[in-house]
Amino acid sequence: METLLKLSDTSAPSNLTEVLASLKKEHLDPRLESKAWGDWIYLDGYRTVISIESNRGLSSSATIEYAEDEEGGEFVLCIHRAFARLGWHGVDDDGEFPL
Repeated sequence: METLLKLSDTSAPSNLTEVLASLKKEHLDPRLESKAWGDWIYLDGYRTVISIESNRGLSSSATIEYAEDEEGGEFVLCIHRAFARLGWHGVDDDGEFPL
């Protein structure tokens, strides 16, 4: 399962440092890795990853790629709260939704 996340077009992009700090406020231990094919946030102790598009350390879209057994519960709410704190929202086939 995946959840697409983004900032509205009128919002300034988030600094990757802010994203990591917001995840830490939710008691998650994020680690950013830059690969040739994109940036990834790994969360210590979990198999779920966050693919985050960045340009010069700024981002306005990401995809949470949940591990099969990590698709619900408090863990997911923690990730959503971390991004919501920065003004991000989810996107699905029906449009945008609050996190």
